[in-house]
Amino acid sequence: MSGNRAVVYVKPGEVRVDDINYPDLVLRDGPGVNPLNVGRKCDHGVILKVVTTNICGSDQHMVRGRTTAPSGLVLGHEITGEVIEVGRDVEFIKKGDLVSVPFNIACGRCRSCKERHTHVCENVNPDRPGSAYGYVDMGGWVGGQSEYVMVPYADFQLLKFPNKEQAMEKILDLTMLSDIFPTGYHGAVSAGVRPGSTVYIAGAGPVGLAAAHSAQLLGAAVVIVGDLNAERLAQARSFGCETVNLREHSNLGEQIDQILGVPEVDCAVDCVGFEASGHGANAGEAPATVLNAIMQVTRSGGRLGIPGLYVTGDPGAVDEDAKIGTLKVRLGLGWAKAHTFVTGQTPVMQYHRELMISILSGRAQIAKAVNAKRITLDQAPAAYNEFDKGASKKFVIDPHGMVKTGKE
Repeated sequence: MSGNRAVVYVKPGEVRVDDINYPDLVLRDGPGVNPLNVGRKCDHGVILKVVTTNICGSDQHMVRGRTTAPSGLVLGHEITGEVIEVGRDVEFIKKGDLVSVPFNIACGRCRSCKERHTHVCENVNPDRPGSAYGYVDMGGWVGGQSEYVMVPYADFQLLKFPNKEQAMEKILDLTMLSDIFPTGYHGAVSAGVRPGSTVYIAGAGPVGLAAAHSAQLLGAAVVIVGDLNAERLAQARSFGCETVNLREHSNLGEQIDQILGVPEVDCAVDCVGFEASGHGANAGEAPATVLNAIMQVTRSGGRLGIPGLYVTGDPGAVDEDAKIGTLKVRLGLGWAKAHTFVTGQTPVMQYHRELMISILSGRAQIAKAVNAKRITLDQAPAAYNEFDKGASKKFVIDPHGMVKTGKE
């Protein structure tokens, strides 16, 4: 077996499906691979036949040219697959297992991993702690928007579904366990959502919708979602959220007051990140907008979950400071209100098993919340374009036609 096809970043605004090498249990040289990782043996890894792999908003940052991603980078960090080959050092994962792959690559051996901080593993990325598949400056691990992919540290990382037939019936929900559902859930947990909470979610993209659904699962009394996109706000309302259209209403506090009777919430989640836009009809990009807004509308002593992506290098930024991740954040306001901030990648392994059980039991309906849409691998470039224009969909790539139709 030697064939493999994948979604590849070409240049700003362009991705295509190319033939790439069939994976083996070695990290080979290629676009974005750190020289110190070239030739790295992965006898602790497996080869997966990809069942589903999702397009993520984080991928869009690269495709828009807002990072230093090299041409030829194979995209994709949200992977669910069937094990077809196991390395000699793999003991517990077997051929035929259907598994979810955390987007964080983690060794299970370093101090961070042993303390459950798998999002900042110290051994997988020579540049800095933390890694992911198919992402710029993350060590060069090949992405999973492909037919086949190699996954290292299989025994430690992979979440095996207990019943393959049952899992395939719910695959459009279970595919969200690799990133988006744990990320939204982590945002809500980090913000301190609990029964009776009032919650503001900034952003109605897939992560924002996942955070909103997660807040409901955690018992929030009212979940308010803010965005500039009317279609995405309609999707949030479809499962019981209140919404604020920030293109029509620039004063967020006033809109929250109209919903709750007070201009503040107990906690807030930033699901937008560094490409944030200002509020109002004619506002342009203002990367600190969301961070400042959630401090303004969160009560004193509240918590702010920040799973939205912020980067250290943004060649397309609006000013020189923002190009190196320096933003005009009103830290004094957050300090005066005694806010707690939680930032960084999501440690997926802290949450994915319990969220899997929530899906299999029927409690969580994450595919419905994010409007999952199955597509083929060849449809991926068009889906990237549609997603970039604001479509309220979570695109799920089905490379081998294994997902039953009629369940989107």
